[in-house]
Amino acid sequence: MSMIRDLRAAVRPSLRKASPSGAAYDTTRSASAHSAVVDCAVYRDGRRLVHEEPLTPHEAMLRVRRGGGFAWIGLHEPTEEEFAGIAAEFGLHPLAVEDAVHAHQRPKLERYDDTLFTVFKTIHYVDHAELTATSEVVETGEVMCFTGRDFFITVRHGGQGSLRALRRRLQEDPELLAKGPSAVLHAIADHIVDGYLAVADAMQDDIDEVETEVFTAPGKGTSRGVDAGRIYQLKREVLEFKRAVAPLSRPLQLLSERPMRLIDPDIQKYFRDVADHLTRVQEHVLGFDELLNSILQANLAQATLAQNSDMRKITSWAAIIAVPTMICGVYGMNFEYMPEVEWKFGYPLVLGVIFGTCIAIHRTLKRNGWL
Repeated sequence: MSMIRDLRAAVRPSLRKASPSGAAYDTTRSASAHSAVVDCAVYRDGRRLVHEEPLTPHEAMLRVRRGGGFAWIGLHEPTEEEFAGIAAEFGLHPLAVEDAVHAHQRPKLERYDDTLFTVFKTIHYVDHAELTATSEVVETGEVMCFTGRDFFITVRHGGQGSLRALRRRLQEDPELLAKGPSAVLHAIADHIVDGYLAVADAMQDDIDEVETEVFTAPGKGTSRGVDAGRIYQLKREVLEFKRAVAPLSRPLQLLSERPMRLIDPDIQKYFRDVADHLTRVQEHVLGFDELLNSILQANLAQATLAQNSDMRKITSWAAIIAVPTMICGVYGMNFEYMPEVEWKFGYPLVLGVIFGTCIAIHRTLKRNGWL
């Protein structure tokens, strides 16, 4: 089917052409949106029904029950009171409703009667002019999806990860939307995982920058060593990235392999492609973690080597200074019988011995790389 082959082109945003923190993260609400509802529409035969006034979720379901199709309701950070009416209208399970309102959930897939509840973590790369020990590299949010036979509800948390552009792209492909709520679920999963890939590419640039600084030889325009705080900060951000990505493997595996009544068979197999992309992201994240461990160890080794070099120099100069200190100390004891005290060349001789010994020690230490 041609529309299925073109699925990727229809739902994937142009992430490689724009910054991961660019226009794809539209957080504005419609001025006409009711309460926490960002958008509410009815889709029949893959096309959005146009109404003069914005629909409420109750009105949308009335039209679906009378004429078929499905309703897609999008919400942004609803309160318990705002979501209570919608939960009652669509018969959502209280446990899923609680998770959707309070957020801070791990990615997961749960089935409640005739509703699938899916949690996705969104990742947003934070642009920064210079990476510091306190730079925020990634910012996370959440998208909860309720998939039913004739409805699809999204609940977003966080200031990024808007689905408005994705909704517009899907509306341009009526043949795809005619597949129902499962097509929307796939499009959102694909959109979010593609966002992971874009963030991974951006983080790779930060890690490459730190790696270059660590392994650039001293004396070529860079200082010795890199602030370890920057490396630790990157490791913390990679860990946050990992927490968002790793738990999503099991839900995508279930969506792609286990037959489900709410997932169209023509759509289900395309979850495998999303799962493959997620595997690539996981490989990137694991590689980032291992690479940062190596960079940190190398940085600490360089710092230790620099300290050892400084200590050798200090020790070398202390050894050189010890010669005149010792000789002058002997002659400063004011004994009556001292070597060559009465000889007129005694003073120049002692100075010559001091300078000669110091020069000999200096040359020896320099030849051995201590100076």
